[in-house]
Amino acid sequence: MTTLLHRRHTAEQLNELIESAPKSLVALNDDHRRSLSARFRGVASNEHRRVDAWSVERAGQPSTPFRWGPNTARRTIGNAALRRVAFRPELLICDAVHFEIDDLLLRAVSGSARAGSLGHWLSCLNHPALALVSAEAMNWATQLMEAAQGLSYPWLIPASDAYYDVATARTTLRGRRDLVVERDASRVIIRLRAGAPGKSAGPGLRSDMTIDALANADGIAPARFIGLWPEAGVLLSVDGTMSDLRAGARDLVRTAVVQRRTRLAIAA
Repeated sequence: MTTLLHRRHTAEQLNELIESAPKSLVALNDDHRRSLSARFRGVASNEHRRVDAWSVERAGQPSTPFRWGPNTARRTIGNAALRRVAFRPELLICDAVHFEIDDLLLRAVSGSARAGSLGHWLSCLNHPALALVSAEAMNWATQLMEAAQGLSYPWLIPASDAYYDVATARTTLRGRRDLVVERDASRVIIRLRAGAPGKSAGPGLRSDMTIDALANADGIAPARFIGLWPEAGVLLSVDGTMSDLRAGARDLVRTAVVQRRTRLAIAA
């Protein structure tokens, strides 16, 4: 059974979830990785696929093709801006966001940004649209910074999400993570979410946690994975137990199965 905890979003409750996270660490070994690889190989695919928490939360149902917009760009820009602030504490969030956008535009102008990248998309926007992207990124960065500043433990903003290529299965798993909190020898992951959590939010967090453990060089799982919905004032968390990791792996494989069946139905 999943250890899903629901709390009201306050700095005190967030610190309490970190403090009360399981002390014992759980790790995925080579046998676990081989088993997962075999399960994904059993779900044949003619093309490389990517599975993440969003596809798990949608139960594998197809979604609209990805496209850049203020809502999809805000996390990338906002997190990068906060990494600048963490390195230069005197920097204001608004200035950090503008610097990040300027750097992305500079790459596009210099020809360093590939077609379809965030920088390339930004270079095609007019000034009002850029202002909207900047506002969304500042709002995201502000919410994440408010959560980080209330923490009683050291934290960092990871340079990237967690990625794991499943061996010989033409499958890449992507786990989102916005804050990594160091607590003694363990870590707690926090993911910022927009809106309000749905019924599938728990499996989504569980999938992110499983992918983070797989991406870890030693296979060590986070002690706890916390979802933060500031607009709804809600915290949800799952523990890094072996039962939850196995359930997360099953969710990921089940999502791939549904995706495969959907593609076959469309092809027919």
